[in-house]
Amino acid sequence: MTPTNTLFLFSFSLCIIGLITHHNHLLSTLLCLEGMALSIFLAVTMSSLQSHPSSFILPLTILTLSACEAGTGLALLVASARTHNTANLKNLNLLQC
Repeated sequence: MTPTNTLFLFSFSLCIIGLITHHNHLLSTLLCLEGMALSIFLAVTMSSLQSHPSSFILPLTILTLSACEAGTGLALLVASARTHNTANLKNLNLLQC
């Protein structure tokens, strides 16, 4: 395992640990998910560039999906802050209408 792969695995694991331990606020959860998406993007980009230097479609697709995920998460954050006056995940019950 190369040092670059170890670094990506460490950053992904650190984001998972952050997601497990700091899941009480929606913004911290979204930041941990964004960190996981960024580490996956960097790992796929580095492996794609090592195998085929002109290959950029897969990393660009992952980056686009990551941006869509961030936009959706921020929209959920704003909607929950407006309707429930809080962004704490413990106070949100999404099954109620």
